[in-house]
Amino acid sequence: MKTERELNQELDIIRRGTVEIISEAELLEKIKSKPSLTIKAGFDPTAPDLHFGHFVLLKKLKHFQDLGHEVCFMLGDFTAMIGDPTGKSETRKRLSKEEVLENSKTYQNQVFKILDPNKTKILYNSHWCSEMKFEDVLVLTSKYTVSRMLERDDFTKRHKAGTPISMIEFLYPLVQGYDSVAMKADVELGGTDQKFNMLVGRDLQREYGQKPQSVITLPLLVGLDGVKKMSKSLGNYVGVTEKPIDMYGKIMSISDDLMWNYFELLTDLPISEMEKRKEGIRSKALHPKEVKTELALLVMDQLHPEEENRKAVEEWTAIHNTKNRALPDEIPTETLDSSYFSEKPPLLVYVLSQLKFIPSVSEGRRLIQAGGLYLDEEKITDQGLTLEPGKEYLIRQGKKGKFLKIKT
Repeated sequence: MKTERELNQELDIIRRGTVEIISEAELLEKIKSKPSLTIKAGFDPTAPDLHFGHFVLLKKLKHFQDLGHEVCFMLGDFTAMIGDPTGKSETRKRLSKEEVLENSKTYQNQVFKILDPNKTKILYNSHWCSEMKFEDVLVLTSKYTVSRMLERDDFTKRHKAGTPISMIEFLYPLVQGYDSVAMKADVELGGTDQKFNMLVGRDLQREYGQKPQSVITLPLLVGLDGVKKMSKSLGNYVGVTEKPIDMYGKIMSISDDLMWNYFELLTDLPISEMEKRKEGIRSKALHPKEVKTELALLVMDQLHPEEENRKAVEEWTAIHNTKNRALPDEIPTETLDSSYFSEKPPLLVYVLSQLKFIPSVSEGRRLIQAGGLYLDEEKITDQGLTLEPGKEYLIRQGKKGKFLKIKT
């Protein structure tokens, strides 16, 4: 029997990085009544590679695994052939059985970079779905109504717009929900976009005489662009099998603000330690690059050997080191006269606009926001950066853009 303190510690680990737990009281009762819960997470093998967006879910599965619960990594080889309509504005193309099976193999190789293979159950939902008779499917469809199905936001929008919704798409949430019945799942994890489907699982478990599963939703990881969710099709992703040097370079490219989200969702660094690092950056005791390197290594060490990761950091740093990088033979140089410092230190963007290096102050601010302006080969993040007298500054616009030296 777990003590109150142990239960609270377990809940703290489970809560980290989650959006919603439906419901926490139910989950607590399950933990109290069963020493080991059946934790379900479904992955439709619709593409051959996993990225950090998937890592968020796998990380939470690892938390449950470390807490002694039974993790079931369910490959939706049957549902993948239907095609998940979530967020789609039109009927999605179905995959062939051969495509699904090939993708399933690569998924298994990648998932064990994070999960313990000796403590993970790999399940295929074709195991029970393929065995269902037409009568079983009719019974399943009788458990849910069309009006309930149309409560789903994407279905509602398509219905109102007159965009076709195939009957097979209505079946997808039912089949995903039935997976929970077949597995007798105690908890199901998924992204916020899967909330409706997971709640269908709760409803169906009640209909089939089971205790409804607890549902835990996790945020969709923002991609490298800092705007849209991580996606291979958008090119803003980091693959879990990428080489350490490529992984490091991509993590170092994210914005300083976004790195805290990655710390919370992809590492186990305590929140209190994250706050210390935030304060260190605010007080200038720490440089954002130093903290981002820590983030990168904490993530990479979960996926690759530590020695390889440190070599990758050294190699990447050597390649991107200003001292070793060949600069243009001739860099335009401007010397500022004292008028620039007559009142207060001038803004860098103001000086650059006056020197015609950039079209305007507003364009300079836009460049900084987009990560396209560098000072001494470090990306500028502060739009209010000022120049001091008696110094020399090396400015670069764009990754391979024009250079300017400013002497004050």
